[in-house]
Amino acid sequence: MSTPLERFYGVIPAGGVGSRLWPLSRADAPKFLHDLTGSGRTLVRGTWERLAPLAGPQRVMIVTGRAHRSAIEEQIPELEDRNIVLEAAPRDSTVAIALAAAILRRREPDVIVGSFAADHVIQDEDAFRATVEQAVVAADAGYIVTIGIQPTEPAIGFGYIECSDGAEIDGAPDALLVRSFVEKPDAATAARYLADGRHLWNAGMFIARADRLLERLGEFDAQLLAQIEELAAAWDDAATRGPAVDRLWPGLRRIAIDYAVAEPAAAAGGLAVIPGRFDWDDVGDFASVAKLKSAGRASDLSILGENARVLADASSGIVVSQSDRIISLIGVHDIVVVDTADALLVTTTANAQRVKSVVDALKLSGRDDVL
Repeated sequence: MSTPLERFYGVIPAGGVGSRLWPLSRADAPKFLHDLTGSGRTLVRGTWERLAPLAGPQRVMIVTGRAHRSAIEEQIPELEDRNIVLEAAPRDSTVAIALAAAILRRREPDVIVGSFAADHVIQDEDAFRATVEQAVVAADAGYIVTIGIQPTEPAIGFGYIECSDGAEIDGAPDALLVRSFVEKPDAATAARYLADGRHLWNAGMFIARADRLLERLGEFDAQLLAQIEELAAAWDDAATRGPAVDRLWPGLRRIAIDYAVAEPAAAAGGLAVIPGRFDWDDVGDFASVAKLKSAGRASDLSILGENARVLADASSGIVVSQSDRIISLIGVHDIVVVDTADALLVTTTANAQRVKSVVDALKLSGRDDVL
């Protein structure tokens, strides 16, 4: 068994619905609670199993919504009660990560925290560990650190990290300084990023000393930091936590940590990136699910569902079935069929990103019963 990294604590923000995976992913059963790879484990369980050897099983914290507590505890019975942080309502990644950092710093002043999304897939865990080891060293040197993924295609669904010179950190030879974060580009720009070799995919992984992360947040928004510190001071006492949450949570600012911490740190020369040379997939839509299930073979038909009943002839794509209906496909290619008890989605892998527009339309029409 591998030795845990000294002073390291894993943090898993488990929020968001994954609207591009509707109708499989819903508010009460978001994508991180599903097995989307056919591995027999949900995405959040896979994330926990990836981090536990790095931090130690008692040093992984999950931040999630109150509605998901029982499902998280069922899937991860090893998770200690003090290491599940329940959000009263969604407040985006800054609150989730900074609150975890503030709670952990009070328990352990010199802790280094690493935040990794609950719904990503990484299979080369040795390469992942080697990358995190460098990130922890760079974080201890005072940097906010992110892990960027080496692009394999001109993807337009990801943000990008523009790299600068080497950071020259002993023990982190691959560390580069970050010049800027770039929003999701158009196809031509993405192709240019792939060709220039200076851009990495932004996978939303952040590693930092807790005190340094909170210091950077305070420079950006002193009020938000004060609110988070007040919450953290009350958190580990059940008698004080509830009143503090009731008083403070409604006024917390919703903002992504990219904007509140990472971008200001980059502008000040304090953000480093470790290029991650491991496989990575954010399972962002059904095209990604199909690719994972078929190991990248576009000619295959992937099927998800314990009791799926599918008949197929000369067809490819993906079928996700949660019903007992027989689904028959004849001569259709790159198709997406998602069959649930109360909703049916039919599209193609090329249009998989547009599923979110269906969810937006259902919200506007008041059809919350299927969301």
